Amino acid sequence: MPSSHRRYRDWTHERILREAASIGDDTAALAEIILRSRPHPPSRAQSPEQGFRSCIGILGLRKRYSAERLDAACAKALALGTRSYSSVAAILKNKQESKTAPQKATDQPSLLHDNIRGPGYYH
Repeated sequence: MPSSHRRYRDWTHERILREAASIGDDTAALAEIILRSRPHPPSRAQSPEQGFRSCIGILGLRKRYSAERLDAACAKALALGTRSYSSVAAILKNKQESKTAPQKATDQPSLLHDNIRGPGYYH
């Protein structure tokens, strides 16, 4: 077994999900999505350990950041639709995990103009 594969031999889907669940629900959900989106056996375009590497990297962020921040960053990544180590790391690095998107008070478009059709036009 190549050395790049040996470090992952002790990791299984169950262990990754168990470790992620110990951090928080959002971390567990993100890990499950990553593992489901990169199944074994992989396609030719994906390395067999891509999903494992992403999850293990995310779990490793617990060493630098608290479990609460990591879980909040995973929640933010889920809300943004991203599912990679680099996304979660960037959220934590830039301290974006606690910032929420502003809620719109109404369903009105933010820009009113005669050339904007709106969602009703397409139905």
